[in-house]
Amino acid sequence: MSNPSACSRRWRPALLGLAMAITAVTAPAGARSAPDPGPALPYIIGLHEAYLTPGYWAARQPEPDRVLLDPAQIAAGNARMLALDAHIQDIAALPEQVTAAQVREAISALSRWPQRALYGADGAPVPAATRAAIEANVGLSKVAAQAAPQFGLVVKRAALRTWPTRERVFSTPDNTDIDRFQESALFPGDKVAVVHRSADGNWMFVHSERYSAWIEADAVATGSRAQVLGYGSTGPYRVITGATAQTAYTPEEPRLSRLQLDMGVRLPVLAEWDPAQLVNGQQAHASWVVQLPARRADGSLELLPALLPRSQDSHAGYLPLTARHLLQQAYKFLGERYGWGHDYEARDCSGFVSEIYRSFGIVLPRNTSAQGVSPALQRTALEGRDAAARQRAVAGLQLGDLIYIPGHVMMSIGQVDGRHWVIHDTAGGSWTGEDGTRVQAHLNGVSVTPLEPMMASDDRSYIDRITNLQRILPPLRQPEHE
Repeated sequence: MSNPSACSRRWRPALLGLAMAITAVTAPAGARSAPDPGPALPYIIGLHEAYLTPGYWAARQPEPDRVLLDPAQIAAGNARMLALDAHIQDIAALPEQVTAAQVREAISALSRWPQRALYGADGAPVPAATRAAIEANVGLSKVAAQAAPQFGLVVKRAALRTWPTRERVFSTPDNTDIDRFQESALFPGDKVAVVHRSADGNWMFVHSERYSAWIEADAVATGSRAQVLGYGSTGPYRVITGATAQTAYTPEEPRLSRLQLDMGVRLPVLAEWDPAQLVNGQQAHASWVVQLPARRADGSLELLPALLPRSQDSHAGYLPLTARHLLQQAYKFLGERYGWGHDYEARDCSGFVSEIYRSFGIVLPRNTSAQGVSPALQRTALEGRDAAARQRAVAGLQLGDLIYIPGHVMMSIGQVDGRHWVIHDTAGGSWTGEDGTRVQAHLNGVSVTPLEPMMASDDRSYIDRITNLQRILPPLRQPEHE
């Protein structure tokens, strides 16, 4: 998730010519010609039509189809992430009983009212009575001295919230894109441990693999520990490889009809399903028969067959991690609207990079603040480093590297014409125009831009503001440059 001061401010529109002085990056010896980039496009400095296609960048990689990390290496990396990074939680390791102190500590770490003023959708300050009702609904006084966590599966895409409320609140009256109570989202099949319920019973405080927050109770079906933790423990699987996919429409079973499945969601396949047996009124030969969780009227869990049409973008297991696939996965989000905390049925900058890598089975922490400092990745810390050190670090960027500035993350896709190019999900964006003034652009979605011209303020560039670089892939042979 991004800091709105870095990538969520409203920028006024501006026009920009293509000419601009940019810090040059020296090309290595033995240069070769890059693929024809096609016509130049207006507005974004140096952008060509071809740069908006993953094939252009894949063609610049010396070995675009070589597997960079195999499944065993990815599994080892995930085990390292679980062992070293406190932001990744193993809910299977929760004790049989949790104490009231543990529950209150977890809730209080998240549900803290900001000191600054908050505004509602009507532009008016949040009334004191509304705040009091939201805080009272937490129900901390009702936390049992000791309680056994309940385990559940998420049955539909659902928001994770700071407080047990749908109330949307904002830092300023005129910016209603950034709901300050929106934390993240969970997806069908995600596993949670329920440790508390709100006073009105409509919300659960849950621990999941990457986040602890409030979720609406009707999005979770609870079952036994063994049933929940065993869900999807064996294959075969279908992994969603599109930005999103949907189950088939079915009036016979509305709970499983047109469910949104986001990139990286992994569903068990019922491989032994009799092809002559209908699934919710439909013959299954044109779909995959997958198993999905559903919530009964009493909140309990049942596992049911559902159809994932073959027309939807999915793969038999996680994708092989190659340069070409990495670029293709990133570009499937190109142009998607920015969604703070997975709002708008979309995602923000850290959700964007997480879901790209999740389609290969790689687990990353949820937010930029955690991703950028994760001890489980190959980190280069740049805070306090001088300009020369920053330029050297940027010159060494390779495909797939993650670049962090306060509150924002970008993914490196390649170098061309003395510029480093990134793909990122951003609500902001600015650069110095040919007249010397800063152009402020409300990009507000997944965009491809060069790194060097991007400005964080009138006198500080994005490169000046880089805090960390994180490398996930092994060192790659660098493409030659023209």
